[in-house]
Amino acid sequence: MSGPLPQFGRETQQFPVVQRTSIRFFRRVTRWWVGLFRDVGVRSYFVRDIARAMGDPATYVPETIRQMKNIGVDSIPIVLVVAAFIGGVIALQTRYQLFPGVELSIIGLASRLMVVLELGPLLTGLVLTGRVGGRMTAEIGTMRVTEQIDALETLAYDPVAFLIVPRFLAATVMLPVLVILADATGLLSAYTVSVRITDVTPQDFITGLRLGFGTFQVVYSLLKAMMFGMAISLVCSYEGYITEAGAEGVGRSTARAVVITSMTILVLDALTAGVLGPLLQT
Repeated sequence: MSGPLPQFGRETQQFPVVQRTSIRFFRRVTRWWVGLFRDVGVRSYFVRDIARAMGDPATYVPETIRQMKNIGVDSIPIVLVVAAFIGGVIALQTRYQLFPGVELSIIGLASRLMVVLELGPLLTGLVLTGRVGGRMTAEIGTMRVTEQIDALETLAYDPVAFLIVPRFLAATVMLPVLVILADATGLLSAYTVSVRITDVTPQDFITGLRLGFGTFQVVYSLLKAMMFGMAISLVCSYEGYITEAGAEGVGRSTARAVVITSMTILVLDALTAGVLGPLLQT
């Protein structure tokens, strides 16, 4: 799906010495921009193929159910563990940083805001990038280098409908479900730690938990989770789908997919905060 970058007419060494540095710099910049637009283009075609493959539900529906188990159900333990520790640490750090005279109910408020709005969906997305995204890339990449994808085409199966669409749908659906569990576990852990370890009373924590609560805060958290799930499935599936050069290529594609997906999630998180953040005040 991608080819070599275009070459220039004359080699850099053919120019005078005083011009080579600037020519080399501008050629590197040009190649970088050409590569960027090329990558955007081929990924756009990949998304187009996914949309086209949605018209073949007989192929992707049975596989989607299995992928929902792999992505969602099998990820519940690690999501709960991460959320429990994060919620407890937030409660402890918030209590220890309070000045004398500050209302202790602020611990419940801070725990809710940090877990629901930020750390719940963000950490769940980053954790699943390593567990689910890496596995996704390795599975599809191995099928590519062992020519199993070519065999699917020979058998008149659409490989995008059979391999990519189920993972895309499963990740988009199951990430919000996992984030709901992560948010609930994080808040429960924060409550338990606050009440059992510090001098916060149950009434203090619950009062802060309810302070300024709006339903859009939950919608905001689930919206980010859905976008993170889409990013994980799209980036990791694409990197696996274009894998080449044998086992070494599978490892290289997996590492690249995890890095790109992690960066994509962080960028999406920042953009969501910038665009939808003001709505949280209403």
